[in-house]
Amino acid sequence: MNDSADVVVIGMGPGGEEVAGRLAERGLDVVGIESNLVGGECPYWGCVPSKMMIRAANLLAEARRIPGMSGSSTVSPDWGPVARRIREEATDDWNDQVAVERFEKKGGHFVRGQARLIGPDAVGVGDRRVEVRRGIVLATGARNWTPPIPGLADVPFWTNREAIEVKDLPRSLVIIGGGAIAVELGQVFARFGVEVQIVEVAPHLLALEEPEAGTLLEEVFRAEGIGVHTGANIAGVSYDGASFELDLGDQRNLRGERLLVAAGRRPDLSDLGVDTVGLDPAARLLPTDNRLRVAPGIWAVGDVTGAGAFTHVAMYQASIAVADILGDAGPIADYRALPRVTFTDPEIGSVGLSEEIARSGGISVRVGTAQIPSSARGWIHEVGNAGLIKLVEDANRGVLIGALSAGPAGGEVLGLLTLAIHAEVPTSTLRTMIYAYPTFHRAVEAALEDLES
Repeated sequence: MNDSADVVVIGMGPGGEEVAGRLAERGLDVVGIESNLVGGECPYWGCVPSKMMIRAANLLAEARRIPGMSGSSTVSPDWGPVARRIREEATDDWNDQVAVERFEKKGGHFVRGQARLIGPDAVGVGDRRVEVRRGIVLATGARNWTPPIPGLADVPFWTNREAIEVKDLPRSLVIIGGGAIAVELGQVFARFGVEVQIVEVAPHLLALEEPEAGTLLEEVFRAEGIGVHTGANIAGVSYDGASFELDLGDQRNLRGERLLVAAGRRPDLSDLGVDTVGLDPAARLLPTDNRLRVAPGIWAVGDVTGAGAFTHVAMYQASIAVADILGDAGPIADYRALPRVTFTDPEIGSVGLSEEIARSGGISVRVGTAQIPSSARGWIHEVGNAGLIKLVEDANRGVLIGALSAGPAGGEVLGLLTLAIHAEVPTSTLRTMIYAYPTFHRAVEAALEDLES
């Protein structure tokens, strides 16, 4: 490892790897440091393997929908091919050699270890010290959060990593949490024959989204045989060596062979040495300016910034940070049209502000909705067609500031709405568009009409 470098990147997840690689390609002397796997959560336990699982589970669901539509079907789920495919994608059982070599071929220097700041111009890894000439980039991501439930810390629960790596499915699974990871994995396991119970302390699933999204998903889950317990108070957790038990009070107990805790992820700054540059190590995130600077000579990208725990946010921020480090005139961070998709069936896509947040911010709001089953494409699709479009308009400016796109292709339809919010296209202009018939996105036109009424 070099004793000095132009730039040191701490954390080589999607954002950190992108920053380090692009700066190395531009000829800078770059050291990338990672204590786990280069590439981060996304390719090994997050976005990619989970969506492979979802693809497999959705195929089963589609096959079960054949009766009454086009014939008859018998479906026999087999987890084996799914587990094998995930291991192949994760490059030989979670090995990041290919990713490390990819970075080094760009001219970067890779170091495996736990890094910490030693002031604004030096980084320590083990007993080594690297002097930094140009800048430090913090991209340390986030970790699974364990809620303070009595007994939980003492039992061998799963995180999303154990759930992704599983070779043999349990007979039953209890999930603590109702966010994206919880509902995606819960539906996957249920479609492969696992008895699933989801426990969420919030009033509805997907608590950060429009309440209509959580209500819709709860109805779908119940129809698929998934137990949903919202507004729950978890009094305690225990494990007897064979099964887990959750005490929900009111004489209600849930049991499962496995317990998955998917209650969210949070950055952990406690061992990063941020206090040496005037930052609070107990903070929940690193606040940045619109060029991703957190302090002179220090930038941050990805989950640690709190802008959104998504790969696409980390990659977006990486481009801005790279330009700023190089001194190029580049874009500034703008999260007004930040899209997010929960890849359940139906998909739940959201962008911008929810109705509640917009109203609480003092914005004069108009709302328009349209039901997917009432659209021509929804009627044609018939089964698995649950969904809706919800538009949130700034009535004073006549532009969309938020949208929900839930349905069989909710994440894809979201692209149109994301563009409309990003470019501030007037809703009057959106009403003059031609919407192809019969497509799912044509429901946007109906929601615009409802917006006007």
